[in-house]
Amino acid sequence: MTTKALIKEVKTLSCSNSWRNYFFLKITTQDGIVGWSEFDQNFGSPGVEAAINQLKHRLIGQDAMHHELIREDLRNVTRPGSGGVVGQALGAIENALLDIKAKALGVPCYTLLGGKVRDKVRVYWSHFVSYRARTEHFSPPIFDIEGVRQISREVGERGFTGLKTNIFNYDENDRISGWAPGFGRPFEGGRNVERRLRKNLRRHLEVIREEAGPDIDILLDLNFNARTEGYIEILREINDLDIFWVELDTLDPEALALIRSKSAHPIASCETLIGLQQFLPYFRAQSVDVAIVDTPWNGVWQSMKIAAAAEAYETNVACHNFYGHLCTMMNAHFCAAVPNLRIMETDIDRVAWDHELFTHVPEFVDGHLIIPDRPGWGTEPIEEALLAHPPVNAGFVQQIAVARLGS
Repeated sequence: MTTKALIKEVKTLSCSNSWRNYFFLKITTQDGIVGWSEFDQNFGSPGVEAAINQLKHRLIGQDAMHHELIREDLRNVTRPGSGGVVGQALGAIENALLDIKAKALGVPCYTLLGGKVRDKVRVYWSHFVSYRARTEHFSPPIFDIEGVRQISREVGERGFTGLKTNIFNYDENDRISGWAPGFGRPFEGGRNVERRLRKNLRRHLEVIREEAGPDIDILLDLNFNARTEGYIEILREINDLDIFWVELDTLDPEALALIRSKSAHPIASCETLIGLQQFLPYFRAQSVDVAIVDTPWNGVWQSMKIAAAAEAYETNVACHNFYGHLCTMMNAHFCAAVPNLRIMETDIDRVAWDHELFTHVPEFVDGHLIIPDRPGWGTEPIEEALLAHPPVNAGFVQQIAVARLGS
């Protein structure tokens, strides 16, 4: 058993996932142990890789077994700019250090987290309809209501028990289009929720329920796509429907508590928060039924602290997971060890080469992810495969500009 794991090299890598890129952090010790983590700088976070590279010199020669010490050192030198991109860089570093430590000890990462309380985790199919509506990347593509009907039947046929969808409009020919002004698609600064949109969303949910059947749980993600008034109007429109949870984002804990008080459905939120201090106002205000934690952003060790705080407020947690297979495995270990878990997010629709990028892919049985028992996270990127799919060249700002012009 290795008692020290002195860091020798810190390196970032990336590859294409068609419409965005995957990003990975590789930390190697002097003894040749390699720790991996996956991070993201597509989801509103340009520059995470740059922040890691600015900090990596402080890791060289440090003992990865003391990941809390390293994290605190990095917090000290970045404290004026904590959170945001810097916080996500620290989360990526922490996750790679956990992988090293677990591999040095010859144990799965969940052992470091207190051991697993479950052998499998119930998952829901995320970005349901949304990804296949990106017709140039995912197959079979969805253009209209018939595609929505087909994928809705597919959920149960493939053994899954839950799905999460987003906001869609239907035109006079029943062709669909996504509606996400919170992300600039279309650009609409007011983020107003008009009657036609509310009716279309209700119809979208009713079609899914009709085809998926009564036993499939339907989750709805509203993201940042309204303000307080709009969220309440949407809830009034769908309060009589059978919804597992309504997920939404707002930076005002009191506003979210008000929204929750108007909802017939459980409210899930907080996936864009970084650090326990950002979560605490939401817990104190009783804003959420389920607190969603992004473990790649926060770091899995820190995420366990957030989950423990949520439990003190009688609140369950879930993980934010719409990345690559390494992130899914990282989240799986978090979900395995957290007592107060509600459910786990995962993306089922994948690009054709996704499985080629990793040594192991998640195993799903009867709508559950089986927790891997291999040392570390239980999977690693395959560097040769990453090279075969070079990163997409379009920069973050260019992608946003295209989205605005396309609106």
